[in-house]
Amino acid sequence: MAERKTTRTGASATPAAKPGGPATKSAAPVSKADGKAAKRAEKARRRASSDPADMGRFRQIAQAYKVTHEYDKQLPYLLLAAFLVPVVLGVVVGLLWDHLIYLTVMGALIGLLLTMVMLVRRAKAATYKRYAGQTGSAEVALSMLPKQWVSSPVVAATRQQDVVHRTVGPGGVVLIGEGDPGRVRQLLSSEARKHERVAYGVAVTTLVMGDADNQVPLNKLADRIRKLPKVLQPNQVTDLKQRLRALDAVRPPVGMPKGPMPTDPRHVRGARQATRGR
Repeated sequence: MAERKTTRTGASATPAAKPGGPATKSAAPVSKADGKAAKRAEKARRRASSDPADMGRFRQIAQAYKVTHEYDKQLPYLLLAAFLVPVVLGVVVGLLWDHLIYLTVMGALIGLLLTMVMLVRRAKAATYKRYAGQTGSAEVALSMLPKQWVSSPVVAATRQQDVVHRTVGPGGVVLIGEGDPGRVRQLLSSEARKHERVAYGVAVTTLVMGDADNQVPLNKLADRIRKLPKVLQPNQVTDLKQRLRALDAVRPPVGMPKGPMPTDPRHVRGARQATRGR
């Protein structure tokens, strides 16, 4: 019998890669390089970002201090006193009780906590001072409310820059008006009737922001809303928000008044987040 001779070419000696099969080793360095480049780009974006969510804890504290110091020149002295007073007391009591190291460390920890609390309080006060008198400044106070409250800034407005804001939470529906007292009360009355039609018996509270009698100052607005009697449970708040969303869908678009509108007080939220930790 004749012998059969088979020859293998170079092309057939190497098996072809199957579609959908594992990647070859030559592609691995490329993917690693792309991953490193993406990480470097993300780090650069975080360094350039002003959002507290992109900042580290220490950077949040530094940003809160920087912005607050612009409107509160006494801030460094108050923070220094808040830290040093507990430390000094710890040293004095430690010398008397013969527990110097323990009480000094305890005083330093208490001083650090008091410093952070002082920074948050002064940052909040500086935020109110920064936006006082600006159209839409009530949005700053609404951003200070707990997460149970859901706010909708400028649900109604006039050409004269009278605006109405809304927040919904455990205290029911709260409408906040700012602008000329006479005009804004008429606007609030009209909006209250519209909200009562869809609120189905839920309390609709109207507040006028200002410094005159029967008005609520900006720096006390959030506390006034928080102290309202609780009339809604979380599931009722969710149902009410859906009904109010339907009301907003049928109303004409709100013309935003011209003028400086405040941005979110990010330095206050950053300081709070740094105090609580993540």
